Amino acid sequence: MKRNALIGSAFVALLAALGIGQQLLERTAAAQTNGKMMAPKFEVDPMWPKPMPKHYLLGNTIGVGVDNQDHVYIIHRGATLEAKEVYATENPPASECCQPAPPVLEFDPEGNMVRAWGGPGQGYDWPESNHGIVVDSKGVVWIGGNGGDDGHILKFTREGKFIKQFGFPYASAGSNDMWAFNKVAKIYLDEPNSEAYVADGYGNHRVAVIDMESGKIKRYWGAYGNKPDDTNLGRYNPSAPAAQQFRNPVHCAMLSVDNLVYVCDRPNDRIQVFSKDGKFQKEVFVNKTTLGDGAVWDIAFSKDAQQTYLYLADGANEKIHIFDRKSMTELTSFGDGGRQPGQFYAVHSIAVDSKGNIYTTETYRGQRLQKFVFKGVAPVTTPNQGTVWPTKTTTH
Repeated sequence: MKRNALIGSAFVALLAALGIGQQLLERTAAAQTNGKMMAPKFEVDPMWPKPMPKHYLLGNTIGVGVDNQDHVYIIHRGATLEAKEVYATENPPASECCQPAPPVLEFDPEGNMVRAWGGPGQGYDWPESNHGIVVDSKGVVWIGGNGGDDGHILKFTREGKFIKQFGFPYASAGSNDMWAFNKVAKIYLDEPNSEAYVADGYGNHRVAVIDMESGKIKRYWGAYGNKPDDTNLGRYNPSAPAAQQFRNPVHCAMLSVDNLVYVCDRPNDRIQVFSKDGKFQKEVFVNKTTLGDGAVWDIAFSKDAQQTYLYLADGANEKIHIFDRKSMTELTSFGDGGRQPGQFYAVHSIAVDSKGNIYTTETYRGQRLQKFVFKGVAPVTTPNQGTVWPTKTTTH
C-alpha cells in the first residue's frame, strides 16, 4: 500500500511539474479512497412527500428550505396552475378536484404536510411573484419576490404570522442604490454575524449584504467584485469573452463555512466565488454552451463539517451536479429530463437536511418537490448517473 501511495504521489507531482493535465490533476486530488475518486451517492424517494390534503396542487415551485428540525419548507405560485387543474375553485365547483395549495407549505421529515399558509394580508405586501424561501434557527421564514414591482423581503413566523418587511413593492432601485432591492431571487442567512446575503437578482445585477434586523444594505458587489452596471448585455454568447457583469438573474448567493460566497450567475453558466467583503476569488463555468435559462440555478453544500461537496441545481440540463468544493472539480451528476421520480423539468431550488438528504423543487410545468436520500460516499463510476432510482431489494 505504501508503494502504491508513493507511486500515486509521484504521478501527481509529475503532472504538476509538467503543467499538463490540470483537470486530471484536480480530479486525482479529489480522490479519497484507494486512489478512487469518491462522491456522495443518492437515490430518489418516490414515496416522499405524502399526498397533500384538500386536493391541494402545486404551481411553479420556486423555493425550498430546511429548518433545524429537518422540516422542509417550500414556496410556490398557485396562480400558475391551469384552469382544468383547479376546477374545484369555480363557482359552483366544476368538479371535486382540485385547488391551489397556499403559497408556503411545511413538511415533516416523514413527508407529512403539517402547515400551509401565505398570501396577501394586513400590514405587508405579498410579492407579486414570490421567489425563494429560507428558514433561520428561530423558525423565522424569509421570502423574496421577482414580480414586476417586487422590491422587498418579507419575514414571517413558521405559523405564518407577519414579522417584518424590508423594502417595498416599487422595484425601480438600481444596482448601486442602497435604499431598496429589485426582484430578489434568494436569501442566505449568516446568523452569527446578523447578516443576510441577498441575490438581488432579477432586476439588479448584484449581491447585496444586509443587516438581518434593520434590513439596511451594508455592502454590495457585481461580477468579479466590480461595481455593478445595469447595462443590458444582451443574450449570452458562450464564444464571447467572459462578461464583466452578472446577467439577470443573479440566482443565489451562498456562504460556506470557510467564509466564501458562492454566487449563481445563471445565464452566464458560471459560479463566481468571493470573500465576504466582495473580493473575487475564482470562477467555474458549468456546461458553458447552455443557452436559454442557463445552467447555474441554485447551490447547496454537503453537511459534513468541511462542506466537502457542493451541489448545483441545473434547471436547463435537468441535473444535479456534484463538485469537490475546494477544487471546484465536478465529480459526477445525476438526473435527467422527464416526469418520473428522480427526473426533472426545470429543477429550480435545492436544500440539504442534517442527514445529508437533498430536496429539490421544479418550476414551470415541473410543479413538484422531490427528496433524494443520501446513501453515503461511493466511488465515481460515470460522469452522469442519470435517474437515480432506488436499488431493488429482494425479500426472503
